[in-house]
Amino acid sequence: MRFTTRQIHSGVEPDPVTGAILTPIYQTTTYVQKSVDEYMAKGYSYSRSANPTVRALEKKLTDLEGGADTTCFATGMAAINALFLAMVSAGDHVIVSDVVYGGTYRLATKVYSRFGVDFSFVDTSNPDEVERSIQENTRLIVTETPANPTLKLTDIQAISDIARAKGIPHAVDNTFLTPYYQQPLELGADLVIHSTTKYFDGHNATVGGAIVAGTREHDDSVRFIQNATGTIMSPQVAWLTLQGCKTLSVRLDQQSSNAMDIARFLESHPKVQRVCYPGLESFEQRPLAEKQATGFGAMVWFEVRGGLEEGKVLMDSIKLWSLAENLGSVESLITHPATMTHADVEESERQRVGITDGLVRLSVGLEDSRDLITALDDALGIR
Repeated sequence: MRFTTRQIHSGVEPDPVTGAILTPIYQTTTYVQKSVDEYMAKGYSYSRSANPTVRALEKKLTDLEGGADTTCFATGMAAINALFLAMVSAGDHVIVSDVVYGGTYRLATKVYSRFGVDFSFVDTSNPDEVERSIQENTRLIVTETPANPTLKLTDIQAISDIARAKGIPHAVDNTFLTPYYQQPLELGADLVIHSTTKYFDGHNATVGGAIVAGTREHDDSVRFIQNATGTIMSPQVAWLTLQGCKTLSVRLDQQSSNAMDIARFLESHPKVQRVCYPGLESFEQRPLAEKQATGFGAMVWFEVRGGLEEGKVLMDSIKLWSLAENLGSVESLITHPATMTHADVEESERQRVGITDGLVRLSVGLEDSRDLITALDDALGIR
């Protein structure tokens, strides 16, 4: 079956008791066992370890990403944390994309570094630099592509080939493109990370995370951490995310079309200094975007002439676009990464990787692109 069919039907079946077409919300902690000898015969004992509603979502994401299995978490950061806990120990070394979500950077530098885990933030768009950065104690490579917020791309196949030759797992954060547009496991990655909060939900209703493993061994490692740390997704969140998944492709196609319209508008605006969107001809890595993905996504960033102060005027005055930290929702959002999503990244590091103080990030929603463009045009013309 094709993706748009599988996003609706994979992992779910009508309720065997009532015939309900939607997976029930199994709002329970406890599961009664038939006997001591048949403990866990139905697969469930306590909802910290597993829950039928969560399991339905895990099966759906497994099918959509083409993995061996999926483990769902309370948040996207809980998923990142589980990845680190499952794959590395004190004294180990981890390579991470130099442009990465601020929460991932914070977790690595402010938490795991205290326990003897060493991190190198590397330009993973350059495979040679990744290979040079590998040490004898490197146990994990984590890439984010497109990167948040600069949209820099990493060649997943190239990094996966390097990682596999060294026996190092390669995990890819696929939040921005989802399996609808990008399939990291097919390109050689070992694990795929998602903030399900974003496009899988799509409606600003939940926070959640997931790790899709390419092998049963990796899934077992991640699932052990989920159970040991008690960070499983709640059944209510899983149920809402299951509904969001059904319209993923339709939403992402329209949002991406809107993003292209907006990027082209911004590129021609006299008050805009620079625009970045993988679908533009001016995007330096467009050939790679076309090679490893089937769509360009719905994230855009730009800089206003006049720098930070002019950018603040725009963000504080714009209508229709909501000033907020999330992304991937049906509502269009505008964000200032330097003071919001990446505020915990040191200024020198932000500047080094291209997260300037004047960078404005757009998460393009489902509104009519003409209305979104009018709102941007009005805000750009305030002074």
